[in-house]
Amino acid sequence: MVRHIDAPTRIPVPGGKLIEEFVGRVATESTSVSVARMTAPPGWDEPAQTPEFDEITLVLSGSVVVEHDDGRTEVGAGEAVVTPAGRRVRYLAGPQGAEYVAVCMPAFGPDLVHREE
Repeated sequence: MVRHIDAPTRIPVPGGKLIEEFVGRVATESTSVSVARMTAPPGWDEPAQTPEFDEITLVLSGSVVVEHDDGRTEVGAGEAVVTPAGRRVRYLAGPQGAEYVAVCMPAFGPDLVHREE
């Protein structure tokens, strides 16, 4: 069945980041994949995490920095990064903030991200 999604579902999060989920556990009850547009202000960051899902981050504008065991990777507009499940990572927005698309497989879920407190 073809399903048209005419608007995302906004997911509230602290720190000024906006999550607009088009496909996923909240928007479509999909557990296999999630697709969300993220908007993060300059200076935004989140705690390190060791998720149970692969994540593809496609940066549309600004930049995203990914800290990981092998160092730090800066991803600019028009670039993407893939972070595999089971790896400790930490995401930060660059100095201009960032707009990006996150694709998670299986779908993102708060119980699967394992953020450090």
